[in-house]
Amino acid sequence: MKKIVLTIISLVTLISCQSDDKYENYNRDPKNPTQVDADFLFNNAQKSLVDQMTSTSVNRNVFRLLGQHWTETTYFDEANYDLTNRNIPEYHWSEMYRDVLLDLKTAKEVAEANPELSAGEIAARKAQAEVLMVYTYQQLVDTYGNIPYTESLDAEGFPLPAYDDAATIYSDLITRIDAATPNLTGSGFSIDNIYGGDMAAWTKFANSIKLRIGIRLSDVNPTLSQSTVESAVAGGVFTSNDDNATFEYQGATPNTNPLWVDLVQSGRSDFVPANTLVDFMNDLEDPRRAVYFDDNMGADTYVGGIYGASNTFSNYTHIGDLLHQPTFPGILLDYSEVSFYLAEAAARSYAVTGTVEEHYNNGITASFEYWDVADVATYLAKPEVAYATAPGADWREKIGSQFWLAMYNRGFEAWTVWRKYDTPVFNLPEDTGNPVPARYTYPINEQTLNGTNWEAASEAIGGDEQTTKIFWDVNDSPSN
Repeated sequence: MKKIVLTIISLVTLISCQSDDKYENYNRDPKNPTQVDADFLFNNAQKSLVDQMTSTSVNRNVFRLLGQHWTETTYFDEANYDLTNRNIPEYHWSEMYRDVLLDLKTAKEVAEANPELSAGEIAARKAQAEVLMVYTYQQLVDTYGNIPYTESLDAEGFPLPAYDDAATIYSDLITRIDAATPNLTGSGFSIDNIYGGDMAAWTKFANSIKLRIGIRLSDVNPTLSQSTVESAVAGGVFTSNDDNATFEYQGATPNTNPLWVDLVQSGRSDFVPANTLVDFMNDLEDPRRAVYFDDNMGADTYVGGIYGASNTFSNYTHIGDLLHQPTFPGILLDYSEVSFYLAEAAARSYAVTGTVEEHYNNGITASFEYWDVADVATYLAKPEVAYATAPGADWREKIGSQFWLAMYNRGFEAWTVWRKYDTPVFNLPEDTGNPVPARYTYPINEQTLNGTNWEAASEAIGGDEQTTKIFWDVNDSPSN
């Protein structure tokens, strides 16, 4: 029986999840099961991670709402930031610890014990798993703050895990990615639905994750930020959309993009683009509207749903057709994101090649190219867009606004851009006026079953509240 992840939520939910169809082998015949091997576990962790970051189910992922790219129609509790009614923090916590981190840890152990693998093959597989573990731990820190880390995956030794300091975790993640990257050579896992075994691509992915970590630190630890960013760039980060960390979905269940499940297979009409995003893009006459959104309101007419209100589906612009396709890829990290990080690095005079404007333009161009939207040159020349003339007191607002636009369908990163760059101005929910969350609260099960450690962690971060900021979020984000 699979080991139980340390976190208490997993202890509670493990039995109910034994029949979860995610443990059907993604690229193998389920009618001929074999002993669970490292490749299976690695593949399942990949899919679980991308599914969780891609889904728009209100039971598991509401990041598109927190980033105010989308809002809801009939049921709008989540757009008003009621995240506990459906135990959303609990589901995310459990999924990331149990179905991603634990599988990756076990995949490393199984690979290491395989006598048929060479030392180099074992090292490569462990490095691939380590890269995804770093990605996942960073995501958890950026969602909750302090989290179980050093005691997080050993239920036997630490049945009630302590929480580690978020900034300390960040430092350790840099060490871990540095240790893993040199081993990304030769032959890795045989099932790899992100890069198909291309270890050079994995190396760029690892360095780009390191770049992300470094930039997150820029406002709180500029020295570590600069050294981390410069090291990542020297090692080689993404240079085009060909490098994007994408997961290829299939056309039939259970291996479709989870967006298709929620938007099409469900037969429901629960989401529309939010007025926060639509109004911003309308002001710029942004040509990406034609693919981000549907033209159901008429040619070149886009009306966003009122954020946090009850919106009649037929009265507002709908989500674009591409996001309704079952094979639409999921993304963990892309070139547009990397380009905007490099723009900030250049603005801070870090030793990266290129100017702020060049990287800013690259980020916008990469977004246009990804969505197959033409005439980016005309858009870049708009006074409201051109880096030299775009409104904003400094680079933070200019970069942040276009970064936020480019993260469409990347709900977590859109929300994180708002937290990090304090732009654009978000709307308060129409129904309640609740403040935009700065984090998820800890799962309720942690409070009830791991209460001593939960209480210590809550006190350490300044209170287990949605408005308590992650350690790197030191500025005031604007909202109406």
